[in-house]
Amino acid sequence: RDPSDVAPGCAFLSQYTHHHLVAFLLTFFSYVLLHASRKTFSNVKVSISAQWTPSAQNTSFLPGETWEGNKLFADSEEATLFLGALDTIFLFSYAVGLYISGVIGDRLNLRYVLATGLCGSAIVEFIFGTLTEWLQFYNVYFYCSLWVLNGLLQSAVWPCVVAVMGNWFGKSGRGFVFGLWSACASVGNILGAFLASSVLKHGYEYAFLVTSVVQFAGGVVVFFGLLTSPKEVGLSDSATSLISVERDPDSHQPLMSDDEEGDEDAVCDGGYYSIQQQDEEPVSQAKPIGFCQAFCLPGVLPYSLAYACLKLVNYSFFFWLPFYLSNNFGWKEAQADRLSVWYDVGGIIGGTVQGLISDFLGKRAPVLSVSLLLAMGSLVGYSHSPNDQVINGVLLATTGFLIGGPSNMISSAISADLGRQEALQGSQEALATVTGIVDGTGSIGAAGGQYLVSLIESKLGWMWVFYFFILMTGFSIVFIIPLIISEVRAMCRDRQARTHQLESLFMFWTLVLLRLV
Repeated sequence: RDPSDVAPGCAFLSQYTHHHLVAFLLTFFSYVLLHASRKTFSNVKVSISAQWTPSAQNTSFLPGETWEGNKLFADSEEATLFLGALDTIFLFSYAVGLYISGVIGDRLNLRYVLATGLCGSAIVEFIFGTLTEWLQFYNVYFYCSLWVLNGLLQSAVWPCVVAVMGNWFGKSGRGFVFGLWSACASVGNILGAFLASSVLKHGYEYAFLVTSVVQFAGGVVVFFGLLTSPKEVGLSDSATSLISVERDPDSHQPLMSDDEEGDEDAVCDGGYYSIQQQDEEPVSQAKPIGFCQAFCLPGVLPYSLAYACLKLVNYSFFFWLPFYLSNNFGWKEAQADRLSVWYDVGGIIGGTVQGLISDFLGKRAPVLSVSLLLAMGSLVGYSHSPNDQVINGVLLATTGFLIGGPSNMISSAISADLGRQEALQGSQEALATVTGIVDGTGSIGAAGGQYLVSLIESKLGWMWVFYFFILMTGFSIVFIIPLIISEVRAMCRDRQARTHQLESLFMFWTLVLLRLV
């Protein structure tokens, strides 16, 4: 089929096939199910705390004399600190696992690694939340060990799904496509909140049971149904052809350029653009990049540090928002779970809209900086939210839009940009490694933050927790200031060049008209 037959306006859509849709949906719902089960733990913290401490609430669970022999903590404050410690343990093991699983994902079949992470994590969560409660077995060290293992298993999922998406979708429209796709975490949070609140009246162990079973089933579907790259169905991977071209050194275009497909001849084959190298021998498959090499790629370290601060704030809302709403406003746990989804709704819209804007501008950092500056103001506003669920929901959605949006962009679209930039010099197997580095560094920041949140709240109160969030959001801007300055300068130079071109064109036609007159 001749490429001239394809209308220019349809070129963007004509490159996608049903294989792209299947890859999009399977990777999307893989992380939806993972986050749904992860959200369960944050949504049932009040019930878990009540079960682990001797109080009047426990009479509905166990007889008093039996409970006294099984109690873990003397009061709810100790239980809250341990819940924060579990969040920290999970995130630290998750961060370490990301550094490892990213490298593994670039060397092994992504489908195997992804399915192992999903199914293994589902089994661990079932043991943690359901089996221990059925057996009336409560042990601090056992809980910690399970959560370390859970973090390691879950770390295999994100680098793999981003790598699969990077294989199927090139840079053209990546901000929008990945912005829409990165809503998977927020959709998972909403699904997890819905499932947990629906069965919580029967006991928190049933919330873990439902989400873990669904997640395990999803892992089985991924194992048998996911195609990790176009090559598996005989299509050329046009998204990974990197051709060196001259670029402005200050523009950071290698992270955003649409030249990722290279200068080869594009031929439309069955709705997908394949690449034909003319008069050249087939290029051998690129070797995976090393961990240290990936860390030293342009933009990886600044975005990793910025994401460490931003993920701390984002995951603090993820882990503690239902607990905060229930304890600060006195709302029922099920009501708090349902209200907390508005933060995720804002994040879904924010990631998609900001990704689309960054595609239009051709730059990511300026969009992030504006959103994060506004986010600092929204955090101040939310910290003074009245005891009204409607107002609280609106403020939550706004905060989620301004914080969740940039978080989704860094973890997906920007990670894909970094893993496919020109500095790789032909090495294409770096996407999972770079994604693991960015998300792993972010998880280290988030891990330390979760225990700090519980500590600050117990010593100083929730208002100081929000001050801490504002400070971390400010630091996330500081780390990408060099990228912001560089990209703004490049935008100004591009505008000046366009203005000069228009002025030249105006002068040309003015002279033509004068000669005619």
